Amino acid sequence: MPHAIAQPVHSELIIKKSRFIGCVEAMADRAGASKRVAELKAEHPGAVHVCWAFSGGGQSAAVDDGEPSGTAGRPMLEVLRHQDLEGVLATVVRYWGGTKLGAGGLVRAYTDAVAQALLKAEKIPLVKLQTLRCTVPYAFEGLLRREIEAAQAQLLEVLHGSQVELSFALPAPAADAFVARLNEAGQGRIGWLKALSELEPD
Repeated sequence: MPHAIAQPVHSELIIKKSRFIGCVEAMADRAGASKRVAELKAEHPGAVHVCWAFSGGGQSAAVDDGEPSGTAGRPMLEVLRHQDLEGVLATVVRYWGGTKLGAGGLVRAYTDAVAQALLKAEKIPLVKLQTLRCTVPYAFEGLLRREIEAAQAQLLEVLHGSQVELSFALPAPAADAFVARLNEAGQGRIGWLKALSELEPD
């Protein structure tokens, strides 16, 4: 199961006088990742590189920021993927120490900076949500609202027309049992509308 990270965590390594400051943090999308990297560059004007990797489904990215190709961003992204992390940004700020580390040394340094930070990170399961839509007679609206609240589902929208239409989201693994329970409680008066998209929590 994919995981996210509860709060940002940092690490710091000194290798042949070069300083590597690693950070892993939750990030919603690639645009947010780029903005955070720009902030780090402003915070660390003396750094020679701010390399980064973002694990986020189709928006994943790996950026070497001037280090030899494939020695920074890609190894950092592999660490995130190996630990099955989604919606996570890894950054490493490097201050030059005067000694070249070679390609293998760079890969180890950037990998270790991210891995060390992740050792301290609190990982939280990323639960897929399923969106459901249904229509009910007005007499059943109260029942449905109570069931939604009892299931700790998230009520998204209520429309009042000839019937009441409700949209709500709940963890995907619980959806089938919830629908079956509502069908029984609603005595066949609940109409299910095609909907159903998957969302990730903010």
